[in-house]
Amino acid sequence: MIDTAKTLPSGTILDADICIVGAGAAGIALALQFADTDKTVLLIESGDVAENPEIQALYEGSVVDPALHSPADRYRQRVFGGTTTIWGGRCIPFDPIDFDLRAWIDNSGWPIEYAEVAGYYPAANALCEAGDCDYDARSALGAPMRPMIEGFHSSHFNADSLERFSCPTNFAARYGHRLSASRNIRVLLNANCTEIVANNRGDHVDHIILRTLSGGHFEARARKFILAMGGLEIPRILLASNRVHPRGIGNGHDLVGRYYMCHIAGTIGDVRFSVPKEQVWHGYENAWDGVYCRRRLALTPETQRALQVGNVVMRLHHPRLVDPGHQTGILSAIYLAKPLISYEYAKRLYGPDPVGLGDYLRHVLNVVSQPIRTARFLADWAWRRTLAVRKFPSIIIASTANRYSLDVHAEQIPNPESRVSLAETRDPLGLPRIAIDWRYTAADIDTVATALRLLKQDFAAWGGGTLEYDEDEVEAAMLREGAYGGHHIGTARMGRTAEEGVVDRDCRVFGIDNLYIAGSAVFPTSSQANPTLTIVAMALRLADHLRHRFAPSTIAAGVTAQEHE
Repeated sequence: MIDTAKTLPSGTILDADICIVGAGAAGIALALQFADTDKTVLLIESGDVAENPEIQALYEGSVVDPALHSPADRYRQRVFGGTTTIWGGRCIPFDPIDFDLRAWIDNSGWPIEYAEVAGYYPAANALCEAGDCDYDARSALGAPMRPMIEGFHSSHFNADSLERFSCPTNFAARYGHRLSASRNIRVLLNANCTEIVANNRGDHVDHIILRTLSGGHFEARARKFILAMGGLEIPRILLASNRVHPRGIGNGHDLVGRYYMCHIAGTIGDVRFSVPKEQVWHGYENAWDGVYCRRRLALTPETQRALQVGNVVMRLHHPRLVDPGHQTGILSAIYLAKPLISYEYAKRLYGPDPVGLGDYLRHVLNVVSQPIRTARFLADWAWRRTLAVRKFPSIIIASTANRYSLDVHAEQIPNPESRVSLAETRDPLGLPRIAIDWRYTAADIDTVATALRLLKQDFAAWGGGTLEYDEDEVEAAMLREGAYGGHHIGTARMGRTAEEGVVDRDCRVFGIDNLYIAGSAVFPTSSQANPTLTIVAMALRLADHLRHRFAPSTIAAGVTAQEHE
């Protein structure tokens, strides 16, 4: 059933076998694994079925350097479905090297093997509606995909690396009816977790406190508690729950909120091909089930080890929108549509560059000089992106000049000085707001600089193209829009011991026998990959662990996605 805390009498005590706090990708995926079993599940969500500005404002906080990080209430949604209600749908698994202890990367290494997560990727792919779990361009479509750059080969980059795209799937809209129909799952909306209350020994969660903005006050009791609130909210509730643990739950070694990672990303360079335009393809192809797939250039693990850098991928990209010098009516039309684009996408799409009246008029001229091509694109975009259930993932413009820029997405090195902590101010529920101090290191920029240098050399050796960029501008280009929004990673990291992490290999908080964390907060490293697919895979892994922790019962096998009804 789906219920709301607005109608509960204040003082109500809620009981369940499993209490999950947060109904986004991790929380919903986890709850579905117990649907129609003999274990009662309480799925707590702060938001409602639709966004409420007053509830969303509970995410507000402070940012030490606003030029490097977006406001705390952006790129995450306090609503049923969480941030899956606005995500772009890119699905990519982590790589085996991401789990390794890499001597050249401080604080790297997971306490679990890659294979322990990889086994859950097929089911995660199904839940995300990203099709088959095949991320190799040579086999994913049944026949080899069209090459990105025909004739180009490199020992440094894998051009067969693939990314798949979800619809994108809003987990609440897609799976809400199954949660509602399940006889043992209760979804409680408009309920805000404001404290985790441990017993007097501090080794067991007795209950959590829930509040509503209208003044309601409740308790939830359960045998197992799972926090699935996102990488920024999880450290907030752990640090604020200091009644028994003065430094906050799980924070005996001052690790909660530290090692905060996003990704290092940006657009850079001028790629010019001398081969025929037909030999360059940076668009999407469809798998048998309609899933959009796209190649990218991935730095090989052998190269990462040899040159001691992090993980990074690059994609061919259209010229930057803000510069009307691209003389492309389609790109100028998209630029002129900026007021209609949401903050989350506009920030990365347009960047902070100011455009004067002269440039604005040049954008208008680009549009009016190419009216038919521009109109066709906009009509096609409205059909395939706005109206389609499975949406076209991004803007793809074939370059008439055979020129492109590079879209870079790189791993961020774990850094204990990059952190989320509690601010002095409090929200209307009395919970301290967060203070974000996101930091990057020289090693982060070196990963990108090394990859660019290698690609430039490889193009020169090939002879069919060139890459030009200012080596002194790499850092500025990668930080033009600041930390990559929406990827909140590492703030309650997994470790082998309590000295290394907040949670153990089973995602259980060290020292607390019934408290678990689901989501990217537990990732010790960030990989090159967007986190959603691995968030879901780790949630499924946690569900298996919880099944084994309970006494033998009638618990059924996990629930995965079904075809659209």
